[in-house]
Amino acid sequence: MPPPDASMLSTARLTLRPLRAEDAAPLFAMYSDVQFMRYWSFPVMTRFEQVVDYLARRMQGSATETEIVWAVEIAATHEAIGICSLFDLDAASKRAEIGFGLQRAFWGRGYMSEAARAVVDCAFDMLHLRRIEAEIDPRNGASARILERLGFVKEGLLRERWMVDGNVSDSAIYGLLHTDRR
Repeated sequence: MPPPDASMLSTARLTLRPLRAEDAAPLFAMYSDVQFMRYWSFPVMTRFEQVVDYLARRMQGSATETEIVWAVEIAATHEAIGICSLFDLDAASKRAEIGFGLQRAFWGRGYMSEAARAVVDCAFDMLHLRRIEAEIDPRNGASARILERLGFVKEGLLRERWMVDGNVSDSAIYGLLHTDRR
């Protein structure tokens, strides 16, 4: 079980906190945005009920300790602007996968790098993981840059991994070991 202090993380500008039902609207703003969703492995959400179901599944995953999902909010305003998670937690292997997303209106301000760094620090320092993995669309240069700034190494390419709305895409696999940390 994750220690209690892993549920809330703080950075200079952000608070990462557990998801709440009222996060549905900001998440829908993200997942219904075609430009935001162009690199995701599931289709654009077109109905608000889809994000409500998605939110319920993510909150259930956190409750059952198969993942930790944080809403990313601006500390000064308490406005939820994105999501960051550790999922596919494997206690025996001491590994997990990181995922993140940020509303397009907040891109380019360093928020996701800041949030992802807090999650990486939590994974290694609080949860004592040995390895963190990330899977991204190789065309997603912004996510690749975030991962590389955090010290992740591109380890491979899974060709034609996903099919979303009839479009096939590859996956780039990144990894970060505790011993790699800068």
